[in-house]
Parts: sequence; structure tokens; C-alpha cells
Amino acid sequence: MSEQTTHRRIALVTGANKGIGRAIAEGLGALGMTVLVGARDPRRGEEAAAALRAAGGDAHALILDVTDPDTVQKAAAEVGERFGHLDVLVNNAGITGSGQVSPADAHDQIPSTVDLDMVRTVFETNVFGVIAVTNAMLPLLRRSPAPRVVNVSSHAASLTLTSDPDGPFAALLPSAAYTPSKAAVTALTVQYANELRKDGVLVNAAAPGFVDTDSNAHTGTLTPAEGAAVVVRLATLGPDGPTAGFFGAEGRLPW
Repeated sequence: MSEQTTHRRIALVTGANKGIGRAIAEGLGALGMTVLVGARDPRRGEEAAAALRAAGGDAHALILDVTDPDTVQKAAAEVGERFGHLDVLVNNAGITGSGQVSPADAHDQIPSTVDLDMVRTVFETNVFGVIAVTNAMLPLLRRSPAPRVVNVSSHAASLTLTSDPDGPFAALLPSAAYTPSKAAVTALTVQYANELRKDGVLVNAAAPGFVDTDSNAHTGTLTPAEGAAVVVRLATLGPDGPTAGFFGAEGRLPW
């Protein structure tokens, strides 16, 4: 048999014990990948992995707090020891910084009155966490014949969309934490893609849409599976697929 037919595809999804992350893990598992359920809480991670296995998938819990360098390095070491490589990395873990509220009610993120400590906390998870995990997993991704990295962003990351006074985001309160953090994620996506293009690593950002999750107090209009679809698609791109892109369900998004 060729390497292509015997290669075991391994995917890691951060923040995968619930919401969009769990739906991404389910989608990748349904395609036959071994899915590593990254979660800060070991119990919740194992519960999610067990549910995926009960549904017929091959899933394993992986303790991973993207803000803790020690757990990030331990997670990378564990993946290397157990599987030897990584094919897909989905940087999904993220926080809003405002608790379980609608973005329309995020008064604590208004730029002129925002708490800088809250901004730092959001960036620690949403931006620095992406860098920490990606860099730790890159040696394993380089061992894959078709490495893919997907950074979960947001439509709110689009400067074009959010700066339109007549657009869909006009009713939202200005955000000095969550929205800029996701804009930074899309910028990072381009920089990683440019660096890794020559190595065949495709790196893209995905905007799942307004999904029904804890982070918006379940006010979203899309199911987690619907939001996860664009991420799963980008995680399984063929060799001629795009890189350095920003995509939603509707296609390529403006920056």
C-alpha cells in the first residue's frame, strides 16, 4: 500500500469540548480522522471525546490550556509520542471577554472606557494562544503530507464590514477587545501562510457566523454544525486549495 492509503489523519481542535469546537471535532471525525479534543478541563474533554467515540468516531481527550505554556508543550509532546505527526490544527479556543452576553450588549468593551486587563485577557487566549499552539505543533504538522491550519475568526474581524455605518454590524457596540483580537487572528493567518507556503502548509481563517453557543447566551441563529462546516472544509482542502484566505459560509470575506 502507498503512504497515501495507510496514512492515519490526525486532527487537533482546541476548545473542542463544547460549542463550535465540538461540532468541528464531530465533522472531522465523521470524515475518518482521529480527533484530539483539546480542552482545559480534563473531565469535560474526556466526556466530549467519549461522546464522539460513542457516535462512531476515533477521539481522544487532550489537556490543553492555550494560555499555559507548560500544557501547550506537554500537549505537543503527547501528540508526538502517541501519533508521530499532526495533519490538521484548528485554533478554535477563544473568549469574548464579556461573559455570556450578546455582542450588542457588550458595554464593557467600549474603547473609551474599556478595562485594559480585560483586553489583555482576551488577547492572551484569542491571539497569543494561537501563536503558542501553532508554534508548538508546527514540527508535527511538517511531518504530514498535507498539513492544514485553520484559525477560527469572526465576521467581526473584517475591517470592511465593521467600518460600514450602514452595514450589518452598525447596530453593535464598538469593541476594544473581542473584535480587535479576531482582526489580529486574521492578520496572523496571513503571516503564517506566507511563511509556510513553501512547505505546503495551507493556513486559512474561518468565520463560522452567528452560532448558538454559550458565548452569546444562545442567541445565535446557526447551529454549531452549521458554523463548523466552513472550518471542516478549510481543514480538508486539497493541494490546490487556497492559503492566506478568510472565509465564511458565503465564500471569501473582505478584510
